[in-house]
Amino acid sequence: MRKNPIIRYILHNQVIEALLLVALAWILLGIRNILVALFISYIIMAALSPMVEFLRKYKIPKTIAVTISYLSALLFILLLIVPLVPFFMSQVQSLLFNFPLYLDRAAGLVGIKISSLQMQEFINGELNLLSKNALTFTTKLFDGIFSLVTVLVVSFYLMLDHQRVKEGISSLFPEKHKADVHSTLLQIDEKLGAWLRGQLVLSVFIGSLTWVALTLLNVEYALPLALIAGILEIIPTIGPIVSAIPAIIVVLNVSPAFTFVIIAVYMGIQAIENNFLVPKIMQRAVGLNPIVIILGIILGAELMGVVGALLSIPFISLLVIIFKSLKKFES
Repeated sequence: MRKNPIIRYILHNQVIEALLLVALAWILLGIRNILVALFISYIIMAALSPMVEFLRKYKIPKTIAVTISYLSALLFILLLIVPLVPFFMSQVQSLLFNFPLYLDRAAGLVGIKISSLQMQEFINGELNLLSKNALTFTTKLFDGIFSLVTVLVVSFYLMLDHQRVKEGISSLFPEKHKADVHSTLLQIDEKLGAWLRGQLVLSVFIGSLTWVALTLLNVEYALPLALIAGILEIIPTIGPIVSAIPAIIVVLNVSPAFTFVIIAVYMGIQAIENNFLVPKIMQRAVGLNPIVIILGIILGAELMGVVGALLSIPFISLLVIIFKSLKKFES
């Protein structure tokens, strides 16, 4: 089939191609928040797809199956979080109040002088500034809630129209490639869904294991420290290392010698994760070289902050699948 003369001219004019690529990059940069929200929605949809398919086997209508899946996931999260909120908040307040003093003492042990008074004044100043900018804070809070609700609603409707979306994407390609496109979309669903499910399992397991270990060792603030470990588990390789720092600072103020025990505990948990959990849970989902993971996290953090760091791994996995599929199309 002969190409349109205008399209043929554009494809053979490198200056116009470069300008179009720059314009496309500028547009994508301008709507990056929308694209990130869509990407998160797609990941949630992919993670819940197996539950929906399981319910569909029992002749449950799709709308009801999707609703049950989402409500079950939300209920699980609420049951996991809500009972811990009062105890957690009291421990967090105490930790924030005492942390400047802990940091000052820990720094003194290695010959660094940090004034706990100045740090406390800095924290109080930031809190006062936050209270003065209550309107800004409230606006950001509602923006966050609105974004979360939007992501959940979009992922819900993506699930309802999942098959239609895949057919729509496949229709953009020639007939001979439609089967390959459909296979690629299935791989994307499996990879992204497996990543989120595996990440949640790892975070809950590492957080729980850390809490049990710190509680048995009678470490103060075991629950918030364990929650930090569980949350930072989302960031591979770097997260578990960073999560040990607050625990080390707290323990240094009790017994410097006991710090080595805490370091050994965190290293043991990391060893369990690397040798038993990650190969079983995440290897099939991600399967990326550790160097690629670290570079991806750094680049994602540089471009989009915390959100970029968190989403860098599934995004790289997505690019790898697409790249491999393109190689198939060419062969």
